[in-house]
Amino acid sequence: MPCLQSESLESMDPDRTTPGPSSAAGTEESFRRETVTAPLTVKDVSWFFSPLWNPRSKTRSTRFKDGVKSNQVEAWLDDHSDFTRAYFLRRASAVSGPQAESPLPRVLRNSSDQSDLLRKGHHHLRPSSPITSSHMSPLMYRLVPLSSDVSASPDCIDRFSPDVCVSRCPCSPRSPRSPFSPHSSRFSFLPCQPLSPICPSSPDLPLSPHPLHPSATHSTLCGHGEYCPWMMELLRGGLSWMGSVVELCQGAVLHTGELLAAECCSLSLVKKDCGGRSTLEEVVAPTALGCLSEGNLYSHAHLELVKGIMGCALATGSPMNLRDVSGDPRFDLDDDQSLKIRTVLSVPIKNHRGEVVGVAVMINKTNCCNGSVSAFTNMDEKVLSNHMDVLGLFLDNVQLYESSRQEAKRSQVSFSNVIHLECEELGSSCQIYRREHDISDIDQSYALQTLVAMETLKMSQISEETITSLVCCPVRNERSENVIAVCQLMKKWSKDSDDMEAFNRYDERLLEDLAVYCGLALQYAQAVMITEERRASIEVTQEVLAYHITAAEQEIQALQEASIPSVESLHMLDFHFSEFGLPEDRSTQATIRMFLDLNLVQDFNIEYKSLCQWVLSVRRGYRNNVPYHNWNHALSTAQSMFAILMATDQLMTIFSRLEILALMIATLNHDIDHRGVNNSYIERTQQPLAQLYGHSSLENHHYNLCIFILNNTGSQILSGLSAEDHRAVLHMLKRAILATDLNVYMERRTEFFTLAKKSRVNWKSEKKKDLLRSMLMTASDLSAITKPWPEQKRIANLVTMEFFAQGDKEKQEFKIKPIDIMNRENIPRLPYMQVEYIDDICYPLYKAVSRLFDTCSPLLDGCKKNRENWMHLAMEAQDEDIENSKCVMLTTQTEE
Repeated sequence: MPCLQSESLESMDPDRTTPGPSSAAGTEESFRRETVTAPLTVKDVSWFFSPLWNPRSKTRSTRFKDGVKSNQVEAWLDDHSDFTRAYFLRRASAVSGPQAESPLPRVLRNSSDQSDLLRKGHHHLRPSSPITSSHMSPLMYRLVPLSSDVSASPDCIDRFSPDVCVSRCPCSPRSPRSPFSPHSSRFSFLPCQPLSPICPSSPDLPLSPHPLHPSATHSTLCGHGEYCPWMMELLRGGLSWMGSVVELCQGAVLHTGELLAAECCSLSLVKKDCGGRSTLEEVVAPTALGCLSEGNLYSHAHLELVKGIMGCALATGSPMNLRDVSGDPRFDLDDDQSLKIRTVLSVPIKNHRGEVVGVAVMINKTNCCNGSVSAFTNMDEKVLSNHMDVLGLFLDNVQLYESSRQEAKRSQVSFSNVIHLECEELGSSCQIYRREHDISDIDQSYALQTLVAMETLKMSQISEETITSLVCCPVRNERSENVIAVCQLMKKWSKDSDDMEAFNRYDERLLEDLAVYCGLALQYAQAVMITEERRASIEVTQEVLAYHITAAEQEIQALQEASIPSVESLHMLDFHFSEFGLPEDRSTQATIRMFLDLNLVQDFNIEYKSLCQWVLSVRRGYRNNVPYHNWNHALSTAQSMFAILMATDQLMTIFSRLEILALMIATLNHDIDHRGVNNSYIERTQQPLAQLYGHSSLENHHYNLCIFILNNTGSQILSGLSAEDHRAVLHMLKRAILATDLNVYMERRTEFFTLAKKSRVNWKSEKKKDLLRSMLMTASDLSAITKPWPEQKRIANLVTMEFFAQGDKEKQEFKIKPIDIMNRENIPRLPYMQVEYIDDICYPLYKAVSRLFDTCSPLLDGCKKNRENWMHLAMEAQDEDIENSKCVMLTTQTEE
């Protein structure tokens, strides 16, 4: 806290003596609020840090030197504690090391706003005039008085103990004038003197030759609010001492450990992994005080206990003072642990934003007389917390400096190199300097000429009345080459005189380079605006889609309360199952039954209402106007997969429960929102789906809509999965749905047929299991070819109806002849085309599946029977053609 010295102090407290270690008894009393009626005239300012002063405190508790009555100044400083602390830290570093020059150049800034605020705070001394971060960044600028010619006051010197005076506090009487002095009204801002980079292993950052070591001389005073040697050495060292974060943390934790008479101390910093989870990384291992090289003091079990305690402090963000570790129910200790670790004090280290950046821990407070272990007191907790607050501030400052350094390097790569190269080319004629000018009198007519001509304009005219010197450069759109803005420079003045100069070639090229960056910036801003508008439009569209795809509450409740029929009554285990004629409510009940009998609801904690809403939403996702690829086809595909899994014990062993869940979800969603046309038509018509995905457009769309429904509120049947299982299910879902693209099937089936010819196959590898899942998805998707003949013939008519409709569109839109299977003129050849379809696509697949799993032989048998039936129709059609040909020949001969 600051220590304000007033001219009227002696009259207020003439018997005042220099405080010393004996003042510890009054530490708690010093925190009470004091009120003063008469205003004080501040003559000078000195300051010190007390570990009992909390920089985040919101109260106005006094901690001035004994007897000082200055509630108004104190109230202002307490209400602006962040500014006060940051300023004093910067001020100490600047004054204590004047011989060390800052690595950043001195830049004077306009400080009228800050000076006014400080003068206002000095004269009025009210909390109603804050200095907020919008006026001053406590980590980026250092407030320094321009004049320091005021001599020290002897009264103020007498008020300090010798220890405090020796420390050369930056606002003490031996330092330059205090910035709060009424005579100091002019201020300038300097870039904050950066701290050392934080990476201890960086090859270009040598370790500090002066690591911090706690000083035992004043350690007894530190805990009583008088003087903290670690803080003063920290502030006085500046850039000269800081070599690594490890040394900084070691100095802090060892110093506080000695203060608290702890037997052992440790410190860890927060590290975030790729997933954003916070973990603790040990920086200072559990170490005996005064013996830095001793290393670990306890067994592995003890270290795990310490890590657990530090983890609790990290999770809660609050100190933990365990006065009896063995009695704490959160930690299960064995006899050896309870004997060695009895009392623990753990405190989180926070930055200025209140984020936890580390945890410090003290173990076993020891009695200096008899060596017994006692509990850490509340005062110990305050001392450790406030030391860690200061440590957090410095760690944050170090990180800020490192970020600034990296940003500066990136900036140098872009625009600075252009300037440096031009300066090397022009030599001494290259001049770069900054001046403030009034831009209100800029003539925009030259910019208009540049806009029209679309070329750089450079002009230098000197006459008796006016002097004109300017250069204008167009800013172009990268794509269209249109001029979207104009950069203009005017009135170039000489550096050494007040004469005006003409812009040279270097100035012109520099402005052209700047125009490129301006164009990129404008385009980026425009792109961001368009992106935000489209994002908002997509969100609105998704809201509308979610509303229309979600079933009504009454429909969900009806399915939830319905009695689900058994698989036997629904014939769900039969490979000859037909969804034809099944009522709509029965189809959703059949879907629920499959999930129940596979124990997916129980195994993955699927809420029953969510399952009902998800099934209804999937059904609503299919289009009723599509003849074949609709909800009935989805149910048939899912039932085929269900029958295969239930009939084949070997598959239930090969696949995990997670894989079975993914297969059932994939079969129900593999054709959701199908439009009745194939990928070729979508690509040829350049529909948005083709532009969005490029290949397997329909299958990618089916997968994305499946994920959309799974994420929709109330339909989240995967919410019970862990993050890892959730990612695995989504990956398998995408692979399974994309496998229903016949092009993908044709590419992968050779490998599967080769495996089927082997006498024995090891399905443990993920690659082989993925191949098997893909082939079973296709087998289920094409299972209509294995159904009984009446069902197969009905489905074939639906498929041809859909295909012929696409062929008609192609004739009308593209004026082309469709392929045979989509050409309505080939209706008589339908049996032949069906036989070709079975021979080329279906039969080889079912033959391979049946060879691997004999329980799937009904699929192969059904496929063979339907081929015979189609072949019979093809022969009948051929006989009819022959008879028709004979009739035509006979008629012709008769006419002759």
